[in-house]
Formats: sequence, structure tokens, C-alpha cells
Amino acid sequence: MSTAPETLWYTRCGVPTSFGVAMHHGWIEERLAADGTAIRSLKESSDPVVRASHFDHNLQNSVRYGGSSPAIWARSTGRETRLLGLSSTRESLLLLAGPDSTLESVAGLRGKRFGVARWENQPIDFIRAQSLRALENALKLHGLTVADVELVDYPVGAKFADEAVHRIPGTQAFGPRRLPGHNAEVLGLIRGEVDAIVLHGAQALSLAHALQLRVLFDLSEHPDPLVRSNNASPIVLTADAHLLDTHPDTAASVVEQILRAERWAGAHPQEARQIAAREVNTSEYWIWKSYGGDEGLRVGTNLDPEALAVLQDFADFLLRWRFIATPVQVQDWIDPRPLETARRRLGGAGLQ
Repeated sequence: MSTAPETLWYTRCGVPTSFGVAMHHGWIEERLAADGTAIRSLKESSDPVVRASHFDHNLQNSVRYGGSSPAIWARSTGRETRLLGLSSTRESLLLLAGPDSTLESVAGLRGKRFGVARWENQPIDFIRAQSLRALENALKLHGLTVADVELVDYPVGAKFADEAVHRIPGTQAFGPRRLPGHNAEVLGLIRGEVDAIVLHGAQALSLAHALQLRVLFDLSEHPDPLVRSNNASPIVLTADAHLLDTHPDTAASVVEQILRAERWAGAHPQEARQIAAREVNTSEYWIWKSYGGDEGLRVGTNLDPEALAVLQDFADFLLRWRFIATPVQVQDWIDPRPLETARRRLGGAGLQ
């Protein structure tokens, strides 16, 4: 039997996850406490080195469940992490035009201006990657390429989202803090500086509704998972190799509680949306609209071949667009043991 670490660090992104559901119920904290392990959030730390582990996975005994771009980037730099599972969300991914735009479809974007954030101080600009991936996929479906549009950058002078200060070309910086879901490219769209942008998730739907933005295309509604593939589809569960090699029981216990939360969420869709709404800082209605509707959040951690192929395609995109410098082979990244152990432990156990 392996020993347990004194502390397990965790981090997750601002999207609905079964990790968040498990944390809400206290299941992970309770299970690890039985072995003498405390659980701590990276985002609650004031130490920039600790917080940076959200991107670079520098901390031993840490797990991360969230967008795939930072996890892929960390792996590409040689960080010893392992992929424990992924979940194929169908988060709203919107290509938007302004309220007074005459654009009728994505096909009309030829020669138009596309606004995209450029984070200057992040090791992986996952927001830019997300926008360009969505733009590329949408244009491809309409016989166009990114070369057919003009990219207009909106620099962001911060390392973490809660410190963001946007610099709009020709204006002074405004801030000092970014409001949730509020991006400089959105203001650029309203001002007529650009013709289209990409936003994602529940807050994107809420903001588009409030500002009467026109939805040219929602990639989440396309049936092809490769078209939907992006930073949040799938989201990935990763851990550092030290945790898996030294404390495998702890890693399996975390995954076990995640799977337990998924069973609970499937049986309690309304309550799961309420938890997600608090995590994402929006209303239950927009969570319902953006993530699954009446089908619920549809969270399910797995290592299914199709989902892994989708993740590989996105990793190849990051390499092609030079968001990462070296290729990542998803099959070589996988450690199936925690998921296998967690499934065996749960077996046919009922919901609690």
C-alpha cells in the first residue's frame, strides 16, 4: 500500500466539471482526510509560483481538471505529467457579429476583420488558441481559411485572468480588473473596430444576449467532434508523475470521487446545474442553455479512443499554430491505472 502525501494541490478551470461537483459535496476532501492528506487550491494561493502551476504543472502532488491547452503545453515542454482521463463537453462556442452587422453567415467573413485577444504574459495563450481554432474550423466548413480574414489583436497585459488589464490600440489601458466574461475584443466589436469575434461558454451566451450580438455560428451544435474540438472540448484530468509513482492510491481516490460525482450529477441534473452556475458565476439558465439543456451537464471522465483522437487533433493544431514547440503524442501521455482502480472500487455502488 502506498503512502499518502501531506498535501494534494488542485486546480480547475471555469467550466462545469465533475471535480467541482465532488468538491462541492466535500467528497474528495473527506476521502483524502481519512488518509491524512489535506487538499489545497492553487488559485487561493498568493504565491505566483504556486498559481503558475495551473499552466506549467510545476508542483508535485497536484491534479488539474480543465481546458486542454495548458495541460498539452506543459507536456510539450517536458513536464512529467500524465493524462488520467478526459470529458467531452459540448460547451457553446460562438462566432459572433455586432448587433448592427449585415453579415448573414460565416461565408461572409472573407476580407473582414476578426478580433482576437493576445495574452502577452502567459506561457500558453489558451484564449487566443481557442478563438483561432474555432475560427479556423468555422471557416473551413464554409470554404474559407484564416488567411481570408484580417486578424486584429487585442493585447492583454496580465498573467492571470483575475488581474487582466486590456490595452486597446490607440487608447489608454482600462481596468484595473477584468469583469467576468468581459473582453477587449467584445468592446472592439461593439465599437465597430472588428466584424466578428469568438466567445465560449455560459457567459458568452449571456453576454451575447445582453449586448444583442448576432450568432453567426455555434460550433458546439455541429455533429462532428473534430469540428467541436477546442480548449474545453474535451477538458482533461492530469496529474504530475510523482503523485502517480509515489502515491497511486491518492490519485485513484481522487478519480473515484470524480466518478461518484458523475453518477450523482446524472441522477440530479438540476442540482448539478446549480453547482455549475455558482462555479462559473452565472445563472442556471445560461448553464442549461450552454451545457446540454435537458440532458444535463453530460460530464463523464473516460479514456475512450474517439475522445483521445479528438484531443490528439487539437494537440496537432496547437503545434501547427506554434502555441507549442514540440509535438505531444496523446497515447504516450496516458496513465490508465487511476481510472481503472476507481472503476473497480466503485463497481455497482449506488448513488449517495
